[in-house]
Amino acid sequence: MPTGADPQGTSTLGAFTGGQLRRLGSVAGLSHADVETYAQVLTDVLGPEAERPLDLPPPTRTFLSDDHTPVEFSLSFRADAAPVMRVLVEPGCGASSLADNGRAGLAAIRTMARRWHFATDALDELRDLFLPPAPRGPLALWCALELRPGGVPGVKVYLNPAAGGEERSAATVREALHRLGYHRAFDSLPVGSGYPFFALDLGGWAEPRVKVYLYHDNLTADEAGRLPRMDPGPGPAAVEGFFRTAAALGSDAGGLGGLPGQSCHSFTDLGTARPSGFTLYIPVRDYVRHDGEALTRASEVLRRHGMDASVLDRALPALTERRPEDGAGLIAYLSLAHQKDRPPRVTAYLSSEAYAVRPPAAETVRRPVPVA
Repeated sequence: MPTGADPQGTSTLGAFTGGQLRRLGSVAGLSHADVETYAQVLTDVLGPEAERPLDLPPPTRTFLSDDHTPVEFSLSFRADAAPVMRVLVEPGCGASSLADNGRAGLAAIRTMARRWHFATDALDELRDLFLPPAPRGPLALWCALELRPGGVPGVKVYLNPAAGGEERSAATVREALHRLGYHRAFDSLPVGSGYPFFALDLGGWAEPRVKVYLYHDNLTADEAGRLPRMDPGPGPAAVEGFFRTAAALGSDAGGLGGLPGQSCHSFTDLGTARPSGFTLYIPVRDYVRHDGEALTRASEVLRRHGMDASVLDRALPALTERRPEDGAGLIAYLSLAHQKDRPPRVTAYLSSEAYAVRPPAAETVRRPVPVA
């Protein structure tokens, strides 16, 4: 039986990840009808790769996850509200080239747009920047679905600023913001060590966001506290406290010596240069010995923000039968998000582990897993 075979004996990528979606959706409070709808959507987005046997290697060496599963789940928490479930997927994961990967991803988004009646004008405006004929970089297009009651998800698209070359990433982000009407936004961003993603909300969002992501190598708590550019935004103490809990780095400790931290700056108002949202991401899997430690830290963050940590306790068994202590990577990231006029949001990003389990670490801080 392959590493990713689930308790019900499913042996294809689609059946395995669809089963996880159904069980995790039930934990998140979605109805049976909704989880069945969304499981079929996931199968449709994966396309032919949904029928790929799990005893074959992953369809591509995607960096969406450590074991190259082209699917990742997440649960987003707010105080006094039900958790929101999301699924991130690489629609072109079976393509033989990055260009074909992008074309498959774009086709998947257009299919969603026809089904759920939303426009793709913003994405079309940026196509030459992020989906050129000969793209470069680690990805072409990912999409995330926010699984809402009623069977119609919120859709988010993630694009690669390095598509025209890593050296042009900053210029690509600046040009993309300018084309979308955010003429002063780029200059408000903090300094980072790279631009991993440029993202768009498509479809039914109260305030569709344009989001810019940055890497931050060797990030310290003090530096993290200075990253927000919102006005008003979270105070440094709130961001630093989350950083120290998630990364388990005290006030006298150094920075993140393994995988880098990430920040996201979201824009919704064309009339101002400043972002309306800020998120800090900690790759917690690289700073724990095993997922038991990651779960403890996640639970502490949730409780500190008045959120129900028991949901996460129930979520992990919905994805795997293994003990948290038997691997490090089931909880991949923890994030703290602040959006204008909304309460803070904590999100746990959960790996499918369809192909492999990252073993527990001998040391608390580890180096990144190389991706070919």
